[in-house]
Amino acid sequence: MSLIKILRSRTPLGLLQLKHDKGRLISAISGIAFADILVFLQLGFFYALTDSSVLLHKSLRADLVLMNPQALNWTDINTFSRRRLYQAMDVPGVASADALYINSVRWKNPQTRQKTSIMAIGINANRPPFDLPEVNRNLDKINLADTVLFDRFSRGEYQKAIAAYEEGKTVTTEIRRRTITIGGLFSLGASFGADATMITNQDNFMRLFPRSEPSTVSLGLIRLQPDADIIQVRDALNNYFAKLEDVRAMTKEEFIAFEHAFWAQTRPIGVTFGLGVVIGFIVGLVLVYQILSTDVNDHMAEYATFKAMGYRHSYLLGIVFEEALILAVCGFIPGVAVSLGLYHVLRIRTALPIYLTLSRGMLVFVMTLVMCILSGAITARKLKSADPADIF
Repeated sequence: MSLIKILRSRTPLGLLQLKHDKGRLISAISGIAFADILVFLQLGFFYALTDSSVLLHKSLRADLVLMNPQALNWTDINTFSRRRLYQAMDVPGVASADALYINSVRWKNPQTRQKTSIMAIGINANRPPFDLPEVNRNLDKINLADTVLFDRFSRGEYQKAIAAYEEGKTVTTEIRRRTITIGGLFSLGASFGADATMITNQDNFMRLFPRSEPSTVSLGLIRLQPDADIIQVRDALNNYFAKLEDVRAMTKEEFIAFEHAFWAQTRPIGVTFGLGVVIGFIVGLVLVYQILSTDVNDHMAEYATFKAMGYRHSYLLGIVFEEALILAVCGFIPGVAVSLGLYHVLRIRTALPIYLTLSRGMLVFVMTLVMCILSGAITARKLKSADPADIF
């Protein structure tokens, strides 16, 4: 007899027991859905934290990145001498080395006049460092004095200025007693480290930060010759700069991983979101255990009767695990539906890249199955106390 025929011939006692008390079933599904929503939200914020922190990293047109070893992350970076870029050109395999300037600046909103902090980036407009089409189409604009490109997906009061620009109005504001003009928009997104980002050329950047020296840079962007081996060149650069101890070379992937690790492992906010996922799992585990435990206690006489009729203990376990699996599936469906709506709202309100991906949905579904199966396994111990002698 095939497995399908066995399943068809088997009486779905687990389903029938759950349907018998519809109020308890609804409560159980609601509890699991709540636990799934909690996990989805924590995962959403966690991945938004790590994904938003590397939006610019991923768009870099660089094979290797030079950075001061004392730098903590992209928004808290230490500078190093621009001379290192010229020295890097002496290493075989290096085709070009460009400087990138990064700093935060106080922005006065042209509508509300309130001041907030944004990330300012100074680039070499002759060799654009980012794979951002909107930026690269407007490089001629940032070559104009005191002109910047602004992220349209910035978070907060910036939206009023962005809307005014999109209506065709000239938008100017004051930054460090300089009148700055928005010359164009690009699409990036906010992060936990910065509410907004603006990009300009290196000359405009130096005007905004007169105390900064062009001879000290935030990052070095290395592009290799077509036949160069990226690992060999990275190691050669690190050996070349080993005695100087003020710069190190990383691949683009290592640079992204470095930023991920800072937010996910070093910053308390990343640890908090990770802990939230664990708490959500434990909450679901306790809720399902309570439901299954109550159900087993209420039907203890029936289980004892099954034993008296000759049914094996494995059959009774099958009933409990059947209930656990049904609860997992039924609780996951409303949980993922509500989470989709919450993700949409949060994405609009926070300007963070919060998306419910297929892999994330599968992860939560597997967690839900494990959560319910573990609860079923713990509850199954109660079946040993189902003694026919107590009934007859």
